[in-house]
Amino acid sequence: MKIYHNPRCSKSRQTLALIEEAGIQPEVIKYLDNIPSKEELLDLLMKLNLKPADILRKGEKAYKEIIKGKTFGKEELIQIMIENPKLIERPIVVKGNKAVLGRPPENVLKLL
Repeated sequence: MKIYHNPRCSKSRQTLALIEEAGIQPEVIKYLDNIPSKEELLDLLMKLNLKPADILRKGEKAYKEIIKGKTFGKEELIQIMIENPKLIERPIVVKGNKAVLGRPPENVLKLL
């Protein structure tokens, strides 16, 4: 199991705690330090069964400055997320070929 984690985010910390309470020590990927590649993001989106726009943090300053009110294709949004990883919704938890967004943190229970 992997968690794309931001330790400064309360939802991310709560999700990690739920996983650990289940007796699992996941691989913790601090995605702001270890930015996912294009291939990783495409893989995550496939496992989440979501589109790039579905995992954008719309409250972020970068969203308002770069994306809001404009139209981008899938590839362009992925590139924007790589260049601005704070835009990637968190946490994302992966187990095998499935993934969930930890918003709310209880979503992770589907993978446990």
